[in-house]
Amino acid sequence: MNNTIHPYKKLPDYAFWSRSISRVASQDVDPVASGPKFIRKEHLIATGGSCFAQHLARRLKNIGYTYYVAEDVHPVLNEAVGKENNYGVFSARYGNIYTARQLLQLFRRAFKDLKPVDDHWNTKGVFVDPLRPTVQPGGYRTLAELTRDRNYHLSCVREMFRKLDFFIFTLGLTEAWVNANDGIVYPICPGVVDGRFDPKQHLFHNFTYEEVAADMTEFLSELKAVNPKARVILTVSPVPLVATKEDQHVLVSTTYSKSVLRVACDTMSREFENVHYFPSYEIITGPHAGGRYYAEDLREVAEVGVDHVMRVFNRHFLADHADGDDGEVKPKSEDAAGKLRRLSQNFVEVECDERLLDFRK
Repeated sequence: MNNTIHPYKKLPDYAFWSRSISRVASQDVDPVASGPKFIRKEHLIATGGSCFAQHLARRLKNIGYTYYVAEDVHPVLNEAVGKENNYGVFSARYGNIYTARQLLQLFRRAFKDLKPVDDHWNTKGVFVDPLRPTVQPGGYRTLAELTRDRNYHLSCVREMFRKLDFFIFTLGLTEAWVNANDGIVYPICPGVVDGRFDPKQHLFHNFTYEEVAADMTEFLSELKAVNPKARVILTVSPVPLVATKEDQHVLVSTTYSKSVLRVACDTMSREFENVHYFPSYEIITGPHAGGRYYAEDLREVAEVGVDHVMRVFNRHFLADHADGDDGEVKPKSEDAAGKLRRLSQNFVEVECDERLLDFRK
């Protein structure tokens, strides 16, 4: 028996793989060492980012927390119409924000009047917002209509950032398409939804760690200036890339992107007191899950994985959390369970712009 005293002797169980992973039931793995439990039901919780952020918003709303929607559907329209037009998917109708540069860009469009050179597209007889190409199904009938809606949208974004108590942001990608004239980043490659792809004007860019960290630092600093009370919870989407423009396997590109984003989150949580990291990525992708938390396509996250994520999130971040109440809608029968699972999976698939990259007629 070695009785030598060393730094590992008194470490807690979560510091050891055998005690926190190997000997723990997969559904009980909890990679959060300690949680602040600072979110109360009256707090305004806003979300943004990639598709996975939609799961968090849905579950928080189900358990009575205040999911803050600053840009909501007009009261005269019914809920179905609102869903068709992407109201309430995120806290404002900005669609998927996949990259840190997109987030910083959105903030500066709202607060610093940043105006893209590429103001609109009209290749199919309707007007489309290049930075929100899928939020308005069917496009806008006139440019004036698009402009009015964009101005209203940005006013809602300003209100959201000024009023929110918590902003949960899920980083998804490092790959992006950039306008060569002004550096504006698109949410999806021009030409996929609308617009005409121009290789001289639309340039592929894969953000480095240094660029992601710099963009997040600038966003967090600017957010604090307009809302000193705001707290930010960062996550990394566990959803792999649909496709990569790099001349390499999509699995290699996925590993690069997620690694860069994960390290950037760690940096932000260390440098900013109001920033916290939540390991949803680790919960879904860790070896304890054995791949069970993915759907058949090995990309979309299955509800059983979301259940695990929310159990851990609620336990460590929600001050008014009741054990066992994780926002999961319990079906009454096996058939209903299958239907519910299909519906919840479709919810994410429909709202993921990136999936359109793999659409072939």
